[in-house]
Amino acid sequence: MASEGVSFLLEKVNGLLKHYIDLIGNAEDELLGLKSDLDTLKSFLADAAGKPNKGEVFRRAERKMREVIYQVEDTLDTCLTASAAKAKKNPIRRLALPSYSLAKEVKSLRESKVKEIIQIAYGELGKMLIGGGSGSTGEDSGTTVTEVILILEIIYYAWCEQNRTIRRDKVIGLKDEEDKIIGYLTDEKTELDVTSIIGMPGLGKTTLAWKIFDSDNIKHEFRIRIWVNISQKFNRRDFFLDILKKFTRSRKLSGLNDHELEQRVRKCLANDKFLIVLDDVWSVDHWDAIKNVFPMENGAGKVMITSREKDVGTRASVRGGHPLRFLTTDESWQLLQLEVFNGVGGCPEDLEIVGKRIAHDCDGLPLTVVVIGGILQSQYTSRRSTGLVRKEWIKVSENVSSYLKGEKVSSVVALSYERLPDGLKECFVYMGVFPEDHEISSWTLTRLWIAEGFVERHREGQTLEESADEKLNALVDRNLLMIGETNPTGQIKTCRVHDLIRTFCTTKALEQSLFQEVKKSSNGVFEPPVTAMEDYHRLCFHSDDLSGFFSKKLKGPRVRSFLRFSSEPVNLQKEHVSTISDAFGLLRVLDSVSIRFHQFPPKLDKLIHLRYITLYVRDLKVVPKSLSQLWNLQSFVLDTNSTSITMKANIWRLIHLRHLKTKAAIKLNKDWGDVAGENLQTLGTLSHHSCTDNVSRNTCKIKKLGIRGNLQTLFRTDFLAKLDHLEKLKLVNDTYIGSSSNSIDDDDDDDDGDDDDKLSNNIHLIPRSSCLPGKMKSLSLTKTFLSWSDVSTILSKIDTLEVLKLKENACAGKTWEATAGNKGFCSLHFLLIADVELVDWTASSDQFPSLTCLSIKNCKELRQIPLELAEKLENLEIDNLCRSATDSALKIKKLKEEEEQQKRKVGQHEQQVRRRAEFHLSIGLVCDEYGPVPVDEVTSQSGAGN
Repeated sequence: MASEGVSFLLEKVNGLLKHYIDLIGNAEDELLGLKSDLDTLKSFLADAAGKPNKGEVFRRAERKMREVIYQVEDTLDTCLTASAAKAKKNPIRRLALPSYSLAKEVKSLRESKVKEIIQIAYGELGKMLIGGGSGSTGEDSGTTVTEVILILEIIYYAWCEQNRTIRRDKVIGLKDEEDKIIGYLTDEKTELDVTSIIGMPGLGKTTLAWKIFDSDNIKHEFRIRIWVNISQKFNRRDFFLDILKKFTRSRKLSGLNDHELEQRVRKCLANDKFLIVLDDVWSVDHWDAIKNVFPMENGAGKVMITSREKDVGTRASVRGGHPLRFLTTDESWQLLQLEVFNGVGGCPEDLEIVGKRIAHDCDGLPLTVVVIGGILQSQYTSRRSTGLVRKEWIKVSENVSSYLKGEKVSSVVALSYERLPDGLKECFVYMGVFPEDHEISSWTLTRLWIAEGFVERHREGQTLEESADEKLNALVDRNLLMIGETNPTGQIKTCRVHDLIRTFCTTKALEQSLFQEVKKSSNGVFEPPVTAMEDYHRLCFHSDDLSGFFSKKLKGPRVRSFLRFSSEPVNLQKEHVSTISDAFGLLRVLDSVSIRFHQFPPKLDKLIHLRYITLYVRDLKVVPKSLSQLWNLQSFVLDTNSTSITMKANIWRLIHLRHLKTKAAIKLNKDWGDVAGENLQTLGTLSHHSCTDNVSRNTCKIKKLGIRGNLQTLFRTDFLAKLDHLEKLKLVNDTYIGSSSNSIDDDDDDDDGDDDDKLSNNIHLIPRSSCLPGKMKSLSLTKTFLSWSDVSTILSKIDTLEVLKLKENACAGKTWEATAGNKGFCSLHFLLIADVELVDWTASSDQFPSLTCLSIKNCKELRQIPLELAEKLENLEIDNLCRSATDSALKIKKLKEEEEQQKRKVGQHEQQVRRRAEFHLSIGLVCDEYGPVPVDEVTSQSGAGN
């Protein structure tokens, strides 16, 4: 975990030497020396990452390295902040001002701190790693990571063994899951079949597997049933012996080598009908090490796997992993009652309301229900008065997650944590900065990871964003993050952390000093106290009393991140608008979108180390010129109610800027453009006035772009065609954004512009096919009033187009004939049609050969959805369509069901060759001449299910 900090600091030093030589002056030699030291440390940590059994001694040394890295970074940035401030006041002498102080500080740090940790790394610690030591040196007897894992395994499996009979009898709900998996196991196949149950820690995978394994149906079906625990310390030989014990009691097995044992197992399993359960398979490597022992030609053989890892399920089973669902609220309540009252009687009436609230807050995780149930049972049995019990239960209901810090819970999550690669551990623990039940934007999360220095490129040509996305998917695949929403191309849009996981993260963060939560107690006191803020590097503020916090003469000289995530925004009082800038001089990350600023923070430019900013300013008209001073800025997200913003800052000077996001149309200064935005990937939203040759040159590597304004003028140019790397484009035709006379230098930002620019929105925009980027993957159009024929003839020429969104009068006309004769959308996977006057739509399947997702909303006049689109369709979402269009959607579903049944009849083997996604139909409102109609009324009249 220290390796990311070293890489981050090394990147900073390299940046200073490359881009800001005027700020470092005579400190160049010392910085070059520091760079050499950091290269040495990075090399050591890279070698150490591949060594097993590093042990607690290494972890302590790693923590010391991290502390030194923080100190070096703080010192560098403090000197640079002072240098930049002095240079701003006296630009003529800026080269001479900072050099002596910076050089002196860097030299002192190298001699007193950095050299020490290098000596530690290549001294006893290096010898220990090279020798494959146990993790302790000299007289130290620190417990190794492997030993810790082994101890936790013993605790976990001892708990499972002790409670297995009870857990089997106390399985509540999941009957649908049980029936589905039993169906897999009893389904006749021509080859051996593998079923994988996949889910996060504590979800009940082992419990459900044991219940199925021990059920009467399975006992009757399989004469040979074998249960094998696959621990983290997996051993192939032990695995073979565990299976062979079912067939023979011979003691001669111990004399056989691994290959001979494997052949014996294959022979025993070759012809018999059997079920083997592999419980808790930790990695794909474990499965690969044993899969050849199973005779694939034996169709009577079944293997059931439980695992936390999605990749295990994907590799082992042709169906892919079966994701085990969470308990419903009713199921959680049933299980909680069973835990508390042990099946004797029911819940007293005056405890029922609070009990159900607690069950709901367990968030569907059986382990949480069991742990909380044990606490409630203790309280219930120790109190005679129901009134006293109710008071105790109310305390639990107020903060369920605070009761999840026991050894039983933490040990289960710790097993997954210890298996994470070092570079992923900080990313995982960082998830605790978000409040409970917070829907986390994956875009926000990955950009925060980058800004915090947790992400580095792992291969040539890879972007930081791609590396961060890999880390996100790795946590999801390990079932440590839950997917919320996905975008049309299947990428994760939002995610969520279960309370049990979040509790582990916040506890681990305190141990590692990664971040500090700031809350306000019931007594009205901030915890930890405001005076302690000087000691922390990252603050996540979880309170509504922001003004009270800022009024405490706040000082946080080491604070690098200030985060407030909340669905409930708070208004920042005028006297505190500059508090963040004054209190946190070295701030690197500011996520304050839930804080309502009444003006652009006037001293924000003092925070020259900012890499990530989110701001909400209600009626912002101008982004000041001073923003150009934030030369480290990577991501800038601006939320406002304004439809347009004048950008007085020169964004091209921000050479590290990668993402500039806002829904307001940005009007850039036409005079800027002396430096190209070589790293800029996202720019949204740009005013049509700023779509100039100068801007197209400076955004030549842009990947995501939004444009809002009079698109008629845009389509007459080749501005878009010059953007060769553009993948995602969003166009909103709005002729009332303002005219070209509203320039950046105008003092009157409320100028509405000339009448000539106020053309009617209701014009048919006809873009030339050559004016659009040829490599786009996603296109969204709003109010463009294209003819439907232009959609078929012009947009279909973009061969790479995978996502097309036609919103709010994007197209004009009542008929769309997408039939043979046109080129067709060869790569289109997702199509959205919303708020258009389309009445008749005909389409042939060859026009949409790849379409898997179709969404149609608020198209009340549309009569039918073409049945020809059903062939590849997997998801159909409709809302506010008329009755006949809704009936056609139901017909598509019926066609898909009949198609699936037919395929099962003619050849079940196809399901083994590749996994087919089930068709899903979602119906919102249904409209007719009398208004909205309930969906169940429509479906009952049509005779088809939805």
